[in-house]
Amino acid sequence: MNSKRTHQSGQLRIGILSIKAVAALVIGASLHACGGNLQSTAGAGNEALTWQPSAVATASLDRLVLASSGLTLLAVSGQGLELRSGDQQVLDQLAGSFEQFDVRPLAPGRWLVAAVDDTAQRALAVVVSDQHFGQAVTLPTQEYALSNACLYQAAHANASADNYLFVVSEQGAGGQWLLGSGEQLLAEPLLVRSLPIPPSASFCQVDDAFGDLFVNEEAVGLWRFPAAAEAPSQRQPVAMVAPFGEIEGEVGNMRVVPGGLLLIDPKAAQLHPLQRQPQGWKHWPAKPLAEIADGQQLHATTADGGLALTVRDDDSGRWWQTQFAWPAPEVRAPAPLPVVRPAVETDTADQFGDAMDDPAVWINPAQPQQSLILATDKKRGLRVYGLDGHQRQLLDVGRLNNVDVRSGVKAGPHTLAIAAASHRDLNAISLFTIDAATRQVAHVADIATGLSEVYGFCLYQPDEDHLYAFINDKDGTYLQYRIDASHFTGTEVRRWQLSSQPEGCVADDRNRRLFIGEEDVGVWVLAAEPDAPLALQPVIKVGGLLHDDVEGLGLYHHADGSSQLVISSQGNDSYVVVNAEAPYQAAGAFRIAAAAGQGFDQQGIDGVSETDGLEVVAANLGGIWSQGMLVVQDGRNRMPETRQNLKLVPWSQVQALLAPAASVAAQ
Repeated sequence: MNSKRTHQSGQLRIGILSIKAVAALVIGASLHACGGNLQSTAGAGNEALTWQPSAVATASLDRLVLASSGLTLLAVSGQGLELRSGDQQVLDQLAGSFEQFDVRPLAPGRWLVAAVDDTAQRALAVVVSDQHFGQAVTLPTQEYALSNACLYQAAHANASADNYLFVVSEQGAGGQWLLGSGEQLLAEPLLVRSLPIPPSASFCQVDDAFGDLFVNEEAVGLWRFPAAAEAPSQRQPVAMVAPFGEIEGEVGNMRVVPGGLLLIDPKAAQLHPLQRQPQGWKHWPAKPLAEIADGQQLHATTADGGLALTVRDDDSGRWWQTQFAWPAPEVRAPAPLPVVRPAVETDTADQFGDAMDDPAVWINPAQPQQSLILATDKKRGLRVYGLDGHQRQLLDVGRLNNVDVRSGVKAGPHTLAIAAASHRDLNAISLFTIDAATRQVAHVADIATGLSEVYGFCLYQPDEDHLYAFINDKDGTYLQYRIDASHFTGTEVRRWQLSSQPEGCVADDRNRRLFIGEEDVGVWVLAAEPDAPLALQPVIKVGGLLHDDVEGLGLYHHADGSSQLVISSQGNDSYVVVNAEAPYQAAGAFRIAAAAGQGFDQQGIDGVSETDGLEVVAANLGGIWSQGMLVVQDGRNRMPETRQNLKLVPWSQVQALLAPAASVAAQ
């Protein structure tokens, strides 16, 4: 006897995903794990396709066989979504008005399904499991008419994939929503970012392996957006309608296949194969759709060294099928990096745009959990936060760029905690004191440098009697100053020149070395003492793990005396960790991904991108910070989209990823 149930949209919570299990799954008609070893005996040349009628019922608006399960998922006119057995018996239904859907594997026998209810104008996601639909999770009602939704699985090397849902509208609006991680769906999806979708967008698809979102603009062309949650919202053309490109009529539905895309032109009744190339796309000759007057739904499976295609003709409601030779992929998808997740985020800057830049941490010697985070605001001055992320002070002194902190600095009979920063308005070094009793920061002096455009900055304290400051100019000039903490003055003691623009630097006080970043080149190390030879030694160059711009630098000092250098690899929104002793082997690389259900008001904390400055602390600051912390500037603050801030990551998460000695292969 058939089990048949009807569900309404609600909320869903389910278990944890094994990423190894997911990797073993294949959805035959979706083919989102591109870049595999699909072989073909012929190219996508000029040969015509022979289309044959399919046995799929005309009432099926969309249809997908869930590979190796014996199950079929259908969008049926007037019936909603149906789940059928191998003999086409209805096992379960999800009520609604759905014309199409998108699917991703979660675990053996479990799939994530997303669709737009055209009548109710709602986008939803639901898990198919145990031959039934789970309870649906619904996105909030949007202020625009929804035309389509597509799923994106962002894979991580060390954790379950994060599941996202994109929605698009013919009104030129859209958005990206976080559904959850692995099999765990959020009760309420979180809006990550709004997207400037082109008008007349009715279809979308995501290539998970390459992180590409494809959206059609019917009369103009096919566009690519970066799908990563922290990526810039920029679009690039993939295929354009004549006279600007090779598409004769209009851009319709599409399907991601290994190594490329298949695109329907329903107006000219053509199928366009697009092959991914190392640079751009190769447009193979268009294939006639023959009897298919208005091709709409498109699916593809691997079959006999090529692709098996099914297309639905919207005019007749009939489904057609064919075999299609397709070349093996030429471009490999990049391997996913491991991720860590932020535990705290700070209050934001007051103004939008590029405001926050570089953090430093003052460690409270009496109560480490009462330590302070100082951060530069390039539009206002210096912001001071507690470890809870809430702002305690704003010193409105002007445009500061980089900041650093040292404690136990000798000033006559006293010792001081001093912060210093590069001041872009004054082309100066700004000095601050930190009162340990009150935890208050005060601006005390500015030291003119004579540079024309100051930029990066860091402090060096070889002992309590000496404090030095390093400051650079965008033209590559580096100056070293001796700081007199008794009179808050400075004296230039050394200078040198890099061949291109530097910024971040960090001094290793106990080993008397200085690490400096040259943005488009890499990281160098040299002796930090003012009378030492100016001999720069390479640490790591741009290329492989490290992607320019090279930005913030920080040092983590381990209890055994070893140190590791953390580098902001801004070009691919990652962080590279290098053992800070020659031969400077790479210990790992990672990204900072979103942490759902944490942070202020439990709205979740977004991931991190476009990081300028960072700081690393090895001290035990209590609780989750017992092994220290990583503090980073977040260039694109999302979920929701707002002004820039800082993200705080427990160092224990980073340490779990790192290889202590062996080098990491270039990604």
